Amino acid sequence: EEVTAAAIAAIERLNPALNAVIRPMFDEGRADLARARREAPLYGVPFLLKDIGAGYAGVPTTGASRFLAAHAPAPAADAELTRRYKAAGLVILGKTNLPELGFNVTTEPALFGPARNPWDPARSTGGSSGGSAAAVAAGLVPFAHATDGAGSIRIPAACCGLVGLKPSRGSQPEGPFAADIYGGLVAEHVVSRTVRDSAAALDATYGADPGAPYAAPPRPADSFRRLSETEPPRLRIAFSARCPDDVTLAPAAVAAMTRAAELLDSLGHQVEEAALPLDEEDLLAPRRIYRTQVCAQTAADFAELAAALPTAPKAEDFEPVVWAAAERGRALPATEFLAADRLKARLTRRMGAFFEGVDVLLTPALAGPAPALGRFPTDTDDVDAHVARMLTFSPFTALFNATGQPAIVLPFGTDPDGLPLGIQLAAKHGADGLLLQLAGQIERVAPWKERRPGVFV
Repeated sequence: EEVTAAAIAAIERLNPALNAVIRPMFDEGRADLARARREAPLYGVPFLLKDIGAGYAGVPTTGASRFLAAHAPAPAADAELTRRYKAAGLVILGKTNLPELGFNVTTEPALFGPARNPWDPARSTGGSSGGSAAAVAAGLVPFAHATDGAGSIRIPAACCGLVGLKPSRGSQPEGPFAADIYGGLVAEHVVSRTVRDSAAALDATYGADPGAPYAAPPRPADSFRRLSETEPPRLRIAFSARCPDDVTLAPAAVAAMTRAAELLDSLGHQVEEAALPLDEEDLLAPRRIYRTQVCAQTAADFAELAAALPTAPKAEDFEPVVWAAAERGRALPATEFLAADRLKARLTRRMGAFFEGVDVLLTPALAGPAPALGRFPTDTDDVDAHVARMLTFSPFTALFNATGQPAIVLPFGTDPDGLPLGIQLAAKHGADGLLLQLAGQIERVAPWKERRPGVFV
């Protein structure tokens, strides 16, 4: 009860400056605590849900959309992921900010206004899980729910100096309300301050639910948390900063990757620069795959809403780029959709073969540190330009949404302005435990958990 009260006080004190929590749920959280089992593994730990996915019975989910906020009913039951969070003993105290329907790499929705980065309030938190990342970075809660369709766990983790794991495809429940989210591109998990906390959350939620479209990889013999605290074996680690030709990488981002490679070499791993089995067309493929899924799924979602609600979605109800994505999806030929899906399968095969020869791939997390607010506007109907703008800032993340492989972002130093920098580690499908082992080792020798953004200390 004291921890819950302290978290509520922190939210009330700091959130007006952060705009991270857009719906307080203090009464619901107190009720969660009263119902929780004291022997639950995360009993009494304060937590936040992103305002998309992970539905909470009786509490509306807006997706930062004016239309959904005005017309969509609250879910009648918890999503399976929320049920698992509650069963683990987490105390859910609110919902967090995001871009409209998650379609941006910054968190500046018209409905709620921008979330602000605790390291510099003029900077973006990243997106789409930016509200969750701001809340964790500022110390409101130790970890918070996040979703990732092209990097939306890892991008805000890198911008806010946090740990962000996108688990393997199929490893987290999506039901019972979602059939399949973006053709398997989306994974749900948390942003956290430590590798240990990310691993503990994965222990609490791992595994597909009944009727899931993808099988969950087998759990490792040991718990994810214990693996994160165990030294990994000597690993074959490749590193690469190769990305599409239209991407400009900040020198500090590349330097962080290079320092990480040197550290891993000093820890006894076999480390060498990789020649990725990808040409320029392959490097651009994640943009095409992601864009096609967003447009098709948004059009399908709007058609379902029009059939289920008395008021149909209209252009004026949405930010222009979201409506443009739906319009494009309505006109999308089946052949183009299937071509993108087959491209995803070919890319998955190619990267699967690559990971037969290496255990882990190290890249920069992003092209640079957190950008200024306003860099990714949504008042455009040019979906191609919007997606390209997003993924030139985040050129390394969306590949692993396409392939379904696990990837984790870790904070690794700062740029000359004192903004967090990150590195990304990826492994073969199902090797989440191995990634957490390696990430835990890095965390122990290069700790960051005591670092706090100075403006909110």
